[in-house]
Amino acid sequence: MNDLKTSHKLFHSFCIRPTTRFDSQSKTEEVLLVIRAHPIILIPTFINSLALFFILFFLNFFLPSFLTITQILFINLMFLVFLGNYLWFGFLNWYFNVGIITNERVVDVDYSVVLYKEITYTLLSHVQDVTAKSGGFLESLFNFGNLFVQTAGTETNTEFLNIPHPSGVAKIINTLIQNEKHIHG
Repeated sequence: MNDLKTSHKLFHSFCIRPTTRFDSQSKTEEVLLVIRAHPIILIPTFINSLALFFILFFLNFFLPSFLTITQILFINLMFLVFLGNYLWFGFLNWYFNVGIITNERVVDVDYSVVLYKEITYTLLSHVQDVTAKSGGFLESLFNFGNLFVQTAGTETNTEFLNIPHPSGVAKIINTLIQNEKHIHG
């Protein structure tokens, strides 16, 4: 995989040969690709936040007839804190859910809430099938989709959702698998 040149694309959602290391990385293991969901999936979070902000804005025209100014300020402050948290956790969820492809294995890091992390490791020699799926107007327009890495037996299958260039990532993994089979033949 020496033909991969270092590059970072789409707000670092598709990083080829980054200078990244992770906890269980061995000395001979080289990170070839770091992927996270396409940034376009953050748009619904921003649209929802904008809609909630406008709701608050319009509520401020009706609240003075029912509440005091101190109560209105408190409601506005709480609403804005909630809105900021909604945006922040949406970003954190996008940023920290990553997939790492190395010359030895596939690593999937998933955070479901701030305090819960699940890491799945799959050796390239155990990968049976790699499937890239993408469909729909936005996925075709912005070239993103889902990637499923299937393993043999009882091992956990790995999925990367809404990643950029899913067919390109599948091609990279398949090439790594072929190289692994050729070396260990």
